[in-house]
Amino acid sequence: MGKIIFTILLFSLSTVSAQTIESSSRNTTGYIKRDGTIESSSRSTLGYIKNDGTIENSSRSTIGYIKSDGTIENKNRSTVGYVKKDGTVENSSHSTIGYIKDDGTVENSSRSTIGYAKGIRKEWAAVAFFFFNFD
Repeated sequence: MGKIIFTILLFSLSTVSAQTIESSSRNTTGYIKRDGTIESSSRSTLGYIKNDGTIENSSRSTIGYIKSDGTIENKNRSTVGYVKKDGTVENSSHSTIGYIKDDGTVENSSRSTIGYAKGIRKEWAAVAFFFFNFD
């Protein structure tokens, strides 16, 4: 686990069926394809989010999970955070660490914009921006 899955999600929306992840200055940082493939801005595969919520690195090793209730877990099944239906992102202690707005704007806990993930599921965007690091 290196940079943030934010990096992964930011790197996973390319091609016709992909969504772009952008920095706060609107620079493309990555792509997320509809099939869950996460790509860098140069289209290198960084990881995968499978339909069952399993998050894998580029070598297909499991690094985490997204549960159907919005709970985010690491590879050892320890809870690292939560994504509420309203887009509030919390750490494992239930402290708010950010927000994913309906328009795709990603904000930190101070409500400052840190990026954009338009058209990306809130859970995927939260994982990418807040929870997992990718090497």
